[in-house]
Amino acid sequence: MAGKRALVILAKGAEEMETVIPVDVMRRAGVFKKIMTIPNQICNFIDLFSSVKNPVQCSRDVMICPDSSLEDARKQGPYDVVLLPGGLLGASPAVKEVLKDQEGRKGLIAAICAGPTALLAHGIAYGSTVTTHPGAKDKMMAGDHYKYSEARVQKDGNVITSRGPGTSFEFALTIVEELMGAEVAGQVKAPLILKD
Repeated sequence: MAGKRALVILAKGAEEMETVIPVDVMRRAGVFKKIMTIPNQICNFIDLFSSVKNPVQCSRDVMICPDSSLEDARKQGPYDVVLLPGGLLGASPAVKEVLKDQEGRKGLIAAICAGPTALLAHGIAYGSTVTTHPGAKDKMMAGDHYKYSEARVQKDGNVITSRGPGTSFEFALTIVEELMGAEVAGQVKAPLILKD
């Protein structure tokens, strides 16, 4: 099952663990990942149409340097999974285009913590059962577009959602299992010494 590719959309305010843990776990599974960034709507870290790759300030002030700009990453698609680790993703028309394309071709979309609110903002996966960080639940449920689950990781069709930093490993392993099967997910999980 080689050749799986992931696009991780990174924006200012993304949670560090929700970004790095899934990237690490997918890399261990052999998924090629591309971390790209969108410009912060206030600070304008990069221009959407440039190839500048400035570091992105995450929620705990860790700086992550993306591999690519959004424009460059889109040229290299499609991807097997598009992953949203939160941040300012709901206001970006370019993110909407990426998500609409991914949904239209029935590609996997994975979002964690407040990341699922970008699905709501862009009209993605209406009718699905989702979960979010408890603090984002009310926003996610506005308008009755989704069914809500308290599960740590929720999969519904081509959408995987999860709750927060403490569920990052489960979230990542669910993505790996969906892309590459339970056996590969089990092989990746074993040396991580996770508590069952």
